[in-house]
Amino acid sequence: MKKTKQKIYYDKKTDVLWFNIRSGAEDEYREISPGVSVELNKKGELLGIEILNASRVLGTKLGFKPTSLDYSTPILNRIR
Repeated sequence: MKKTKQKIYYDKKTDVLWFNIRSGAEDEYREISPGVSVELNKKGELLGIEILNASRVLGTKLGFKPTSLDYSTPILNRIR
């Protein structure tokens, strides 16, 4: 299995947090919870996770501070 560097992006303008798990063509998009969706390839493998209204969903309990992030900034290891 080819390993892909995991990346996390936050878009401050739309308050969307996106986790890139692996690269590939998206075949299916499923909402697994209100505002939380997963992207899958043809084999059903997870490509990414999208969280809408991330600042509200994650809140400060997880240390999520969207005001300190830039638009589309990779933020791996900043959410703890």
